[in-house]
Amino acid sequence: MPELPEVETTRLGILPAVAGHRVQRLQVHEPRLRWPVPPELKAIEGQRIGDVTRRGKYLLLHTKAGTALVHLGMSGSLRLASPGEPRRLHDHLEISLDSGLVLRFHDPRRFGCFLWLTTPPAEHPLLVGLGPEPLEDDFQGAYLFERSRGRQAPIKSFLMDSHVVVGVGNIYANEALFRAGIHPLRAAGRISACRYEALATAVKEILAYAIQRGGTTLRDFVNGHGEPGYFQLELDAYGRSGEPCHRCQTPMREVRLGGRSTVYCPRCQR
Repeated sequence: MPELPEVETTRLGILPAVAGHRVQRLQVHEPRLRWPVPPELKAIEGQRIGDVTRRGKYLLLHTKAGTALVHLGMSGSLRLASPGEPRRLHDHLEISLDSGLVLRFHDPRRFGCFLWLTTPPAEHPLLVGLGPEPLEDDFQGAYLFERSRGRQAPIKSFLMDSHVVVGVGNIYANEALFRAGIHPLRAAGRISACRYEALATAVKEILAYAIQRGGTTLRDFVNGHGEPGYFQLELDAYGRSGEPCHRCQTPMREVRLGGRSTVYCPRCQR
C-alpha cells in the first residue's frame, strides 16, 4: 500500500503540472471505487486548481468551488499523460488540463477514492480524527510519550495508529523501530521518554529520506511521472527476514502483527 512518502512523492511530482491550471474536462470511466465517484465531482470542470496538498495518505486538489479528496488505495497512482497516450485498463478517471496534459487515476483493485468536498476538508469524516503529521514540529517524543501512557498495545501498532500520528505505515514503522533500537512487540506504555525522543527522530529522518529517494517501490508503485521509488534498496528491516542485521549480523526475525509482516533484530532491538 502506498504510504506517506509515496503519496508525498506523487504530490511533488504532479504539483508543478497541475497547480495553477484549469480543468477542461473530467471523464469517469469507472465510478465504482471504494466509495462511488460522486456526480458532484463534475463541478471541478472549469475550475482552476490552486494547490495540491496532502493530509496523511490523502491528496487534496483545491479549487474555489471545492476540493477533490484522493486516496490511492492499495495499488493506485496518479500519473500525468499526454492526450494521445492510450488509456490503460485500470485508468478509471482522468482530468484534462488547459496545459494539454491529462491527470489519470489508476487503481487496479479499486480500493482508492476520488471524492468531492464543498466544506472545509479538515471537517470531513475521513480527516477529522487524524493525528499530527510526522514531519511537522508538533510531532515530538514528548507527544508520543504522553499519548502512550497506560497503553498495552505493541509499540508498532501504536505507531501505525492514524489517530496517534498519520502516515507511518508498515514499512516505515519497521524501519523507524529498527533505527531507534526498540522491539516492535514492546508495550507502548512501557517505553521511556528518552526512547520516544529517539523514535520520533527516527520517524522524521526515515520519512524525509524516503521522500528524497522517491518512495519505496511496492509492486507497481510509481510517482506522477511513472517512475519507481528507490528507498527499497536501502531498507534495514522490512523484507529482510533471515538476512543478517546491518548492525550486528544477527539473523533478522519475522513475526505477524495485525496481519502485517514485522521484521526486527533480536539483538539490537529491545
